[in-house]
Amino acid sequence: MAQKFVHLHVHTEYSLLDGLSKITKLFKHVKESGMDSIAITDHGVLYGAIEFYKKGKKSGIKPILGMEAYTTNVDMRTKPERGKFKNFHLLLLAKNKLGYKNLMKLTSVAHLEGYYYRPRVDRETLKKYSGGLICTSACAQGEIAQALINSNFEEAKKIA
Repeated sequence: MAQKFVHLHVHTEYSLLDGLSKITKLFKHVKESGMDSIAITDHGVLYGAIEFYKKGKKSGIKPILGMEAYTTNVDMRTKPERGKFKNFHLLLLAKNKLGYKNLMKLTSVAHLEGYYYRPRVDRETLKKYSGGLICTSACAQGEIAQALINSNFEEAKKIA
């Protein structure tokens, strides 16, 4: 039996200056490729989540709601001098209704309380709203990837 493939790290036109995929065309491509589900993980926002969910359901493709969150290694409410803090990427996927509610809470808090160049959250906030979420290490800008790029395997294990 062939292994099923699901894209879990997809940016749409709602990831400004980064995403290219139009949601309608995305579902058409997914269906043509024989996939039965796909995730939306725009940078720091859920602007396309409702459109994505409705179009996924209509097309018979399982829509997985998510976000590529920006995390920070300092208290998200602080605004230290540029270069004195680091932002990372973290992929968050909702596995149920609680997860979706927590995604909404995280992006709201990130914009209202943590915004500093980007909508960001800290570990404390992420832990508080982690219920119903699946977390992956994201991309090369993820905290684990950055530790590995810097040859710090022990730090990468600790972060994971």
